[in-house]
Amino acid sequence: MTSLFDDALRQRLGDVAPLAEVLRPRTLDDVIGQDHLVGPNGPLRRMVEAKLLTSMILWGPAGTGKTTLARIVASAAGYVEENLSAVSSGVKDVRDAIARARERLGERGQRTVLFIDEVHRFNKAQQDLLLPATETGEVVLIGATTENPYFEVNAALMSRSTLWRLHPLSEDDLAALVARAASLRGVLVNDDAREALCASGNGDARSVLTTMDTAIIVAKAGGRTPITLSLADVAQARDGRLYHQSADTHYDQVSALIKSIRGSDPDASLYWLITLLESGESARFLARRLVILASEDVGLANPYGLLVAEACSRAVEFVGLPEARLNLAHATLTLALSPKSNSVTRALGAATNAVQRGGLGEVPEHLRDAHYAGARELGFGSEYLYPHDFEDGWVEQTYLPDELAGERFFDPSAYGDEAELVRRWRQRTRQTDVEPSEPTVE
Repeated sequence: MTSLFDDALRQRLGDVAPLAEVLRPRTLDDVIGQDHLVGPNGPLRRMVEAKLLTSMILWGPAGTGKTTLARIVASAAGYVEENLSAVSSGVKDVRDAIARARERLGERGQRTVLFIDEVHRFNKAQQDLLLPATETGEVVLIGATTENPYFEVNAALMSRSTLWRLHPLSEDDLAALVARAASLRGVLVNDDAREALCASGNGDARSVLTTMDTAIIVAKAGGRTPITLSLADVAQARDGRLYHQSADTHYDQVSALIKSIRGSDPDASLYWLITLLESGESARFLARRLVILASEDVGLANPYGLLVAEACSRAVEFVGLPEARLNLAHATLTLALSPKSNSVTRALGAATNAVQRGGLGEVPEHLRDAHYAGARELGFGSEYLYPHDFEDGWVEQTYLPDELAGERFFDPSAYGDEAELVRRWRQRTRQTDVEPSEPTVE
């Protein structure tokens, strides 16, 4: 039975509690994002609807809803929830939780979810304690981790659990969250402020709501009524660093970064990279842009540029800011200093146009699958020439549909490693009619 004091406390907490707590989802339908898990046909939703859970590891960046999702799944499926934190719980805590679960199951037939936050911080002895109870079904383990569980969780425990990956929230997801928070607090948010809030979170819902809480306080302190959050409010909430210029300027800076790398200016490239980072730009966004640029503008002139950019994107996830600034600078300078070729971009466009213009061509009979019964009788694959049977691992034969025979989509450049790759290719295939050309800017 609740008292008037409890009711008053609950009401006042609703007014002053952080947005991240007030807006914490209570049901699967309240969850924003993670549709691949909790959408209409998501596996976690179907398990909840069946009232039957299996042990699982929830892996994802901070602020993606791991703890909240674990609580909702346990409650909605009708399980009792036991909570442990790997940071503060010891072996005795694990033993006691398992003992309570065993007693609950034996006396009342009630199953238990044992939720362990930061499960990767458990040592081997603590993780080993969980093995018998999860194997027999005495408890259903739900572990949450921001670290790659294949490195941090022992193999035996992983084999008894299903791994579910939670993704950073998209900007659309975060915009929906900001709209929900604005309605709750009775404030308006202008377009620049909304864009800055969503960009500031780097896919982290809790970070966005914390920034919004602070921005509302900043706006209230200015005495404005009614409150409309502006870009300046959000910038102050982020220590004055976030998008101190307009949103248009922000996109201009991104464009300047890309064009500086494409133009092989390492100093300008580094300047715009740091400008964006200091303005609060998402490291993940910048890493994605570098991966795209590595194929779009560097391409075959330095085929290893893509490997450097992809390694940078992994480092951003693994290391995080501020240390990942080193990795972003490394990749930016590598790509800026690399010779440039857009032959991949041009070849992709030419091939795409050919497919869209003429539809899907017929596969030549000698290239068709000849492994199933009756294929040989139809003549499929019978005239195929196996390149490894010939000198240099090459033999002349047609690979394009008949209606496209002789078409050229790949127009190589004469720059960097691409020139040598093309020279060897021409030598191996004994070609005399393919001349490298200078890249065309599109």
